[in-house]
Amino acid sequence: MFRKLVINDSERETRVAVIEDGNLAELFIERRDLNDIAGNIYKGRVQRVLPGMQAAFVDIGLERAAFIHVSDVVEEYDTDLVENFLLHSYSESPCYDLGEVAPAALIGGSGTAIEDLLAEGQEIMVHVAKAPMGTKGARVTTYVSLPGRFLVLMPFSEHIGVSRKIEDEVERARLREIVESLRCENFGYIVRTAADGEQQEKIAYEMGFLNKLWQDIQAKYQTTSAPALLHKELSVSLRAVRDLLTHEAQKLVTDSQRVYEDVLAFLDTCMPVLKDSVELYSENEPIFEAFNLEGDISRVLARKVWLKSGGYIVIEQTEALAAIDVNTGRYVGKHNLDETILKTNLEAVREIAYQIRLRDIGGIIIIDFIDMQKKSNQEKVFSAFREALKKDRSKTHVLPISELGLVQMTRKRVRRPLAEILCEPCFYCDGEGFVISRQTVCHDIARRIRNSALESDASRLTLRVNPRIAEYLHDEQSHLIEALEKKIQKEIVVYPYMKFHIEEFDIIESTPRASRQVQHKYH
Repeated sequence: MFRKLVINDSERETRVAVIEDGNLAELFIERRDLNDIAGNIYKGRVQRVLPGMQAAFVDIGLERAAFIHVSDVVEEYDTDLVENFLLHSYSESPCYDLGEVAPAALIGGSGTAIEDLLAEGQEIMVHVAKAPMGTKGARVTTYVSLPGRFLVLMPFSEHIGVSRKIEDEVERARLREIVESLRCENFGYIVRTAADGEQQEKIAYEMGFLNKLWQDIQAKYQTTSAPALLHKELSVSLRAVRDLLTHEAQKLVTDSQRVYEDVLAFLDTCMPVLKDSVELYSENEPIFEAFNLEGDISRVLARKVWLKSGGYIVIEQTEALAAIDVNTGRYVGKHNLDETILKTNLEAVREIAYQIRLRDIGGIIIIDFIDMQKKSNQEKVFSAFREALKKDRSKTHVLPISELGLVQMTRKRVRRPLAEILCEPCFYCDGEGFVISRQTVCHDIARRIRNSALESDASRLTLRVNPRIAEYLHDEQSHLIEALEKKIQKEIVVYPYMKFHIEEFDIIESTPRASRQVQHKYH
């Protein structure tokens, strides 16, 4: 597989596209005014301790306080479990998930209560495991880990692990021996996949660099007051170089002179041989358009995704759960219903795995495949789905198809999904996804007019409404106005008003001496 990195950099935004065999596979966006803080290390101050939740809120200098669970407070570690988790995280997770740390279930197994570990006003060092999402603040931990290209330094562990992707046992033993011989402090290390076949000198250099970085972080912690940023993760472009170009991608193209020079300087220190893989794009056509990426990005936001056969999938995302529905659509098949359903589901499997990765959908995901009667067909679809997910470096857990034809899965989420970065709630429907129908608004208007007419001596009513409602009342609902005029014995004049929301209207009662205005909004 030929993998290419395309970086578009502007004054306020950097976009990194991962292209696999000509197709957009992943997209990462970093904005100067909305930086992704996952992986950053802060000196924070405990704001509130919540014994009922066994958690605390920590002020790290952001708009919303960070959240820390009792199990994320360093006290006592099950080192075997922590090592196994970190081995998986740093060898299989996306390159932008390097802020991920051991989950709650693996740390703090002694059962110590949060109020015995933290107190309000206490200053602590925390590592951001998950960036703020929606209305939630960042998720933090006191378990610090510092990733490099070849190694991950774990200051609070003593174990040495090797990436599971390095399968050669002789090489695994060699790398473990190198790290053990070089280690001066009682720190733990994870040997990353990129270290496969590397010389001891390079590993030694990076170990010294990570140790020095940890010393600098500790010194800064001692001399600054909370809240304060102690260490900032690399920019999105340099993370792409560190974790993809040096191991998985064959080429990097950028339209920014600044990024180009930063990348070359970064490679000078770790992999000079790769400098020939970096190219500065200088054509007049925007780089993302030249690689046909803008159209792909716009389709990422579509609710409905069509399949080549004529079927389609529908993707609905909420804050904690995503639902994906599979439909046959225009596809009618050739032979029998079972074959039609199986072909649609198998085609949907590949598209769903692709869309989950591209949109960076995380948390709980429910997939509603078209019902299959044959058990063998269910197993084919499930196996194909598991196989399609292997391209996703983010950790996933998939359960077999249930009796209702549903697949339940989870996907590790560290950063905000792409749709949340690119979009904001609709100003018109307030993010509800729908508005009250025109017919419902018209019936509400009729009720309000009938009620107000009983208490009014007005000779005429002027109804101000959104232009779409005015058109609807003059056309399909013209009989409604006629019936109202006949019932209340008053003239009703409909007046379109551009500034009104589609659900908003007002009734102006005109009498020989004065006018009275009554405003309404359907809710």
